[in-house]
Amino acid sequence: MNEERIGSGGSLAKIASVVFHPLLMPLYGMLIIFSAPTLLGYLPFPVKRLLVIIILINNVILPASLLPFFKYRQVITSWSIDIRSERIIPLLLTTLLYASTSYIIHRLPVPVFIKSFILAAFILSLVVTVITFWWKISLHSVGAGALIGLVLLLSFKMYTPLVWYLVFSIVTGGILLSSRLSLNIHSPSQVWAGLLTGLAGLIVVMYLF
Repeated sequence: MNEERIGSGGSLAKIASVVFHPLLMPLYGMLIIFSAPTLLGYLPFPVKRLLVIIILINNVILPASLLPFFKYRQVITSWSIDIRSERIIPLLLTTLLYASTSYIIHRLPVPVFIKSFILAAFILSLVVTVITFWWKISLHSVGAGALIGLVLLLSFKMYTPLVWYLVFSIVTGGILLSSRLSLNIHSPSQVWAGLLTGLAGLIVVMYLF
């Protein structure tokens, strides 16, 4: 019975890790911005579609499609990339893709809040890449912290209480931290450091820019 519970819990933790994968967090963030009851939610649909397509292609499909190549070339030994040293090359590539996404979106006539969000995603990716050269920080937790920070800033800057969005982002963060710990992929310090880095980093960058 205990083994079944452990196996079930491990499966749920793996599912949560996939559903809320770090590559998907900027896309989820953009969907939060567009769906929240603020002025940004009234952007024309073609603009929303264009922004989602840019992020989907540049920051989800492209990096994910390169994983089989990395696996074939033995840059990574597992799809989850649990070894710290194996994360460096994929993170460098991801950071370059975020830089290009930020450049593209900053040239579009879209609200500053959205431009700041993408810039923050790029800077966070750069920061965690640098950290990963020496220490294994939880990328899932960084993404979870960034989503919480996004909801807080969106509520603050748009003068709109987003209680349920905040509850969702906090619960998601709790599930992710618990999942990474239960899978023994990260230590408590690594997941908490990730959460605080994502939360504080996104708020600081978006507040300044």
